[in-house]
Amino acid sequence: MTIAARLLCQLNKLFPLPVHPFNLANDGKMSYTEWQFVKGEQTIQFFLPFHTQEQMFTDKTVLDIGCGGGGKTCYYATFRPKKIIGIDVVPRYAEEGNAFARRKGLEDIASFMTADAARMPFADETFDTIVMNDAMEHVEQPEQTLAECFRVLKPGGHLYINFPPYYHPYGAHLSDVIGIPWVHSLFSEQTLIEAYKQLVAPLPDGQERIAFRIGRKADGREYFSYINRMTIARFRRIQRGVPYPAVYQKEVPLRPQVAALAKLPGLREYLVKMVVCVYQKDR
Repeated sequence: MTIAARLLCQLNKLFPLPVHPFNLANDGKMSYTEWQFVKGEQTIQFFLPFHTQEQMFTDKTVLDIGCGGGGKTCYYATFRPKKIIGIDVVPRYAEEGNAFARRKGLEDIASFMTADAARMPFADETFDTIVMNDAMEHVEQPEQTLAECFRVLKPGGHLYINFPPYYHPYGAHLSDVIGIPWVHSLFSEQTLIEAYKQLVAPLPDGQERIAFRIGRKADGREYFSYINRMTIARFRRIQRGVPYPAVYQKEVPLRPQVAALAKLPGLREYLVKMVVCVYQKDR
């Protein structure tokens, strides 16, 4: 192991890990899907100043992009949409989501499938509501994904987007084993990869976590393929190409005490907890 990776692993011992669903599952406390269901309201809390859950879901045809294990999708289904479909690129999540919907008695409303949000298998103007909760930072082709969202969204329908920007304290999405805030600002990607592999190696699902987060480029170099490094600045540039104005948007600071600092150009990327945006497609 390199000196930098050893230093990271030693420094990591000084920081407690945030609660993470992968670790809860390993400890037998609850599955990832169950955790999503319990946290369902938190996934959409940033939209509630604009629309209630009933306005978002009740009697609507809904698409949940980046649904993961399907727990949050099933939470949305408790507000009785006409139909809700969850999609994710990870194949096993469709099976897990459909099984969870059956356990919750929601299989008549909620269903799940494997699909790429940049190439969705739906007809034009299918959905009243599209939710992208913690998905914008993961999609490989964000511009194409947004274009697809507006293609399958009905006129008058709403697209709800929220995501933690890349330089959020845990924006590297490694907090299942690395508790150092802003660690990705302190160490190189290759050092992070080396340390991450070392830290997950003893875990029963360690190899699964590595395959989930780390890919390999054409030249053979490893990289974190699970995230696209979506910063606030990059998202704002992408927004310029969206044909509809946002009807609601907000940047939520890490804490109220740093709200003023989170507006400063040099600190904004590091002190914003969540970027929130709602679009309405023109009728």
